[in-house]
Amino acid sequence: MAVTDRVTPQASPSPSPGAGRDGGNVRRLAFSQQVSRWDVKLSPYLYVSPFFLLFAVTGLFPLVYTAWVSLHNWNLIGGQGKFTGLENYAFVVAQPYFWNAVGNTFSIFILSSVPQVVVALVVAAVLDANLRARTFWRMGVLVPFVVAPVAVGLIFNNLFADQFGLINEMLKALGLDPVRWHSDPVASHAAIATMVNFRWTGYNALIFLAAMQAIPRDVFEAATIDGAGRLRQFFSVTVPMLRPTIIFVVITSTIGGLQIFDEPRVFDQSGLGGADRQWQTLTMYIWELGWGQRNFGRASAVAWLLFLIIVLIALLNFVITKRIASQEGRK
Repeated sequence: MAVTDRVTPQASPSPSPGAGRDGGNVRRLAFSQQVSRWDVKLSPYLYVSPFFLLFAVTGLFPLVYTAWVSLHNWNLIGGQGKFTGLENYAFVVAQPYFWNAVGNTFSIFILSSVPQVVVALVVAAVLDANLRARTFWRMGVLVPFVVAPVAVGLIFNNLFADQFGLINEMLKALGLDPVRWHSDPVASHAAIATMVNFRWTGYNALIFLAAMQAIPRDVFEAATIDGAGRLRQFFSVTVPMLRPTIIFVVITSTIGGLQIFDEPRVFDQSGLGGADRQWQTLTMYIWELGWGQRNFGRASAVAWLLFLIIVLIALLNFVITKRIASQEGRK
């Protein structure tokens, strides 16, 4: 009699009680790793996005909108008129007042920016020395920048008054002839440049001071051991190591100097930059076209021409400084 072997089917192993938890933990761990990778990739953009959003609203949009306005016959009462193309630019460039404003702007810019950078370097070097009450002096140079530009303009307007002004009274006391500050173009440019230098020299000096304090002191100690005096250290060590900061200050001074408005505007009550427009700047000419003649199309055209001038000068500064740096690198 044959004996049949019965094969009992084996039951499949039942999942352990912790298997579901382990799978959930793995999924949560993978998700957290994915979020961590997203955080590493996206966080830098999120941190800088507020600046770009604010710039788009307050900087980029007005720039583009001004370009659109400059292509139309736009006035304050009627609003947007017909499309005129480049007629506003052609009209503005043909006006002698525009070129007069360009010359005045560059004259005041040169008289203010060049002495401003030089004096700021000297003031920063003095503040970097071992002075008593250094914090007081460093805070003191920033006071002119805190004062409102209108207040500074009114004070200097009285100082440089043609009659009974303090400067002319001092010149008379020295036996010199008084200067016609509000009539002579060069004298008026010098007076306005003095206001600009008074307000911005301390601000730039603090920027130079911060850069000077970042220079390793070992460099100065080595220069002292080599026999270099303080004056030689300043020109041979400090100034070369401040080159990036000097470039930054020059560029910012260029942008601010070409956009000057407050100081020449309050230098006289006429609002046109003198009887013969002898100190009318480009920004004052924009103000005259926009709010004086109510022609915002032409005012926007001048604004865009000023923007292009600033861009060209900034590029010129960049090319010159890059060439200087490459020549010194070859040495």
